[in-house]
Amino acid sequence: MTKDFAISRFLPGQCAALLLASALAVPALAQQSQPSSEPQSTPPSATQPASPSGAAAAQTDKEGFWGHLQPFARKKWVHKRLDPINDQLTELDQVNAKNAADIKDVDARAQAGIQRAQSTADAANQTATAANTQALAANNTATGASGHVDQLNTTVNGLDQYHQISDLDVPFHGSSMLSKSAKSDLDNMAANLAGHQGYIIEIEAHAPGAGSVGIQNSQRIAESVERYMVTEHQIPVYRMHFVALGNAPIVTPGDDTAKPARIRTSSVHIRLMENSLAAQDTTSPHGVASDAGAEHP
Repeated sequence: MTKDFAISRFLPGQCAALLLASALAVPALAQQSQPSSEPQSTPPSATQPASPSGAAAAQTDKEGFWGHLQPFARKKWVHKRLDPINDQLTELDQVNAKNAADIKDVDARAQAGIQRAQSTADAANQTATAANTQALAANNTATGASGHVDQLNTTVNGLDQYHQISDLDVPFHGSSMLSKSAKSDLDNMAANLAGHQGYIIEIEAHAPGAGSVGIQNSQRIAESVERYMVTEHQIPVYRMHFVALGNAPIVTPGDDTAKPARIRTSSVHIRLMENSLAAQDTTSPHGVASDAGAEHP
């Protein structure tokens, strides 16, 4: 029983080996039996000497990929076929290496050129930016200087330009003394002038009487007004200007059709004038524009 088990265990493997050996032996037997099966008669051409081309063909046939005596490729034949290819591959590798080196060199030089060009462009851009900044600064300076010159021209042109702020009439009756109501009107005008600049007071005095009599009377009442403003309100003398006109008719400013009024009573006409440029840092003074009708007591 044990022997039968062993036979049954190894029988499949042995059968497979026998089948494989049979498959390999059949072609070999066919090759070996092929020359003996050929006819013994030799063609006429076989008795003739072999030509060189025939010798070369026979040599090539012996060194074919599958030789009659060697079923595998011979090393000599393989090297003979592969050496030219290897030489060409080596040459191709060398060409490729040289091309890669040339490309790398060209790329390096191109990158260096690009970096130099970029550096030059950056420097030019910085120079242009600095020049633009300087140009803007110069333009601002020129604009400021032009504005300053215009301001100076305006100031110079307006130094002697005064305009009337208010006016006041102070009457006198037979004397150069100020009445109580006249003093009150002058006090109101002076109160508005405290702390202000750029103004002047024009005092125009009229008095009846021909010739020098009228002029002297008008001068006395003008001096009375000026004296009161200086002593009572500390108005600077240089800000007051008076003129004694005597019995000269009073001309209404801006009215060319009105007939000049004749002088019948003594009076002083006061005008408060302001220069807007000199008074631009202060509030414009506003005097009391009213007529003092009270008589001297």
